[in-house]
Amino acid sequence: MIGYYVHHQGRGHLQRMRCIAAHLKTPLTVLSSLPAAGGDGPWIDLPMDDTSAVDPTANGTLHWVPLHDNGLRERMAKIAAWIGTAKPDLVVVDVSVEVATLCRLMGVPTIVAAMRGDRFDPAHRAAYDAAYALLAPWAAEFAVPDWPTGWLDKAFHAGAISRFADRVPQPSKQDTGSRRGLVLWGSGGDGVPMDRVVALAAATTGWEWRVAGRAPRGNGDLWELLQWADVIVTHGGQGAVAEVATARRPAVVIAEQRPHGEQAATAAALGAAGLAVTLPGWPAASQWPSLLARAGQLDVEQWVRWAPADAARRAADFIDAAATEVRRTTEQPVA
Repeated sequence: MIGYYVHHQGRGHLQRMRCIAAHLKTPLTVLSSLPAAGGDGPWIDLPMDDTSAVDPTANGTLHWVPLHDNGLRERMAKIAAWIGTAKPDLVVVDVSVEVATLCRLMGVPTIVAAMRGDRFDPAHRAAYDAAYALLAPWAAEFAVPDWPTGWLDKAFHAGAISRFADRVPQPSKQDTGSRRGLVLWGSGGDGVPMDRVVALAAATTGWEWRVAGRAPRGNGDLWELLQWADVIVTHGGQGAVAEVATARRPAVVIAEQRPHGEQAATAAALGAAGLAVTLPGWPAASQWPSLLARAGQLDVEQWVRWAPADAARRAADFIDAAATEVRRTTEQPVA
């Protein structure tokens, strides 16, 4: 039995779990505050933990453990009760240093979904150090160079995981009509910067713009929108970049301000590899024509380096093998 904790912020963690779960052979139970959907299988519904904000970091040792928060107390008790009953071989944690720590304190090995950026604070160090393994959703070519050797040695670099990995991308038509641009933004940050999108559209004569997920011009299947676009403007979240990479489209990747500099680190890796035009923040409207022209010169076939088609299957195989290994090890009698 494997447990899989899914953080409720945004939808990238949920999509990644579903991609991996589709290939797992070991029985899986999901633990999350997000609602389950049909086909998700066993699901432990966890209460939210945001009714208090008193000393949420425990004097800087953790990330979110506010004092006397009923939701926090109940969610941790629910996780502990499930561990006591299910006795999982391991728990995949995507992501929470507190959940990872709780599982390990109860004697359950963890596979922690790794994040780019500065993870050298005490809470991340404790969770990463204690983990049985780290699951890195980027290819080994893009390994984080300043990680400690101990983290690198136990990291499995699966590559970026996309829900569209089984789709076949089509070449951009780029006919003689207007060029097509898509703004792809996520639900985990500050929302779509619509005032800046309006300025972008006004500064790019001859371009038609759509915004994924926004009616009326954002209507439609996301894969169809990705394939419709000649160039995609996106934030630097792991899920969004994985979708763009799988669609094989030129991209301008704008790093949102996120904790620990995660998106800035992702953008830096993409830019250094020549996979995308990257920016540390939203540019002035006058810069857009040159930025889009630069993006149009990129070799989109190079995206396979970031998001190989078999990333989810490889991650699942690694998790299955880890569950088998820890089960075999713990079944051996203590000398």
